[in-house]
Amino acid sequence: MKVLLILLAYLLGSIPWSVWIGKMFFNTDVRDFGSGNAGATNTMRVLGAKVGFSVLILDALKGFAAVKLVGLVPAYHDLTGFAIVLGIVSVIGHIFPIFAHFRGGKGIATLLGMIIAIHPEAALFAIFTFTLAFVVFRIVSLSSILAAFSFPVWLIFRFHETSNSLILFSFSVVLLVLITHQKNIERMLNGDEKKIRLRKSDRD
Repeated sequence: MKVLLILLAYLLGSIPWSVWIGKMFFNTDVRDFGSGNAGATNTMRVLGAKVGFSVLILDALKGFAAVKLVGLVPAYHDLTGFAIVLGIVSVIGHIFPIFAHFRGGKGIATLLGMIIAIHPEAALFAIFTFTLAFVVFRIVSLSSILAAFSFPVWLIFRFHETSNSLILFSFSVVLLVLITHQKNIERMLNGDEKKIRLRKSDRD
């Protein structure tokens, strides 16, 4: 049962919404433009804010649904650890999707959906951190990194979490985000990372 659920979690994560929507409705593969990745941010740059936000929601639902698959396992003990495994597998599916030749996105939206399913309160505080950072800096990658760093802080110091598996997971979130944003970090250090314009009158 668990092996089948892990496989299903990966297949859920592998659904390349940005690629499918781009090709089906716009005859465009978003991976051929912008940053070249199949995430919501690049979709927003290539196809517009409405499409990008729709992809964000759909990608987050992948992680959320994957975690909720744990409900199919008999609850004879604490299944938090397995729920985390299912969520991580879905994020891996998003990054390396079998349905899109293993060329996916960075997994941030899917990771967000996973976190919301596992600990919605800490997720809400991390979203607040992202929003605040984005309003100040207008850089999605930097905001994502800061939100990731805030997650274990909120979890431990605000919500006094005692689950070792959940605390370990929160630090793995930081590591995953840093790994998937290496190029963004390099561009930020070089001053080349693009900002998102909130209004037409904004200037970088």
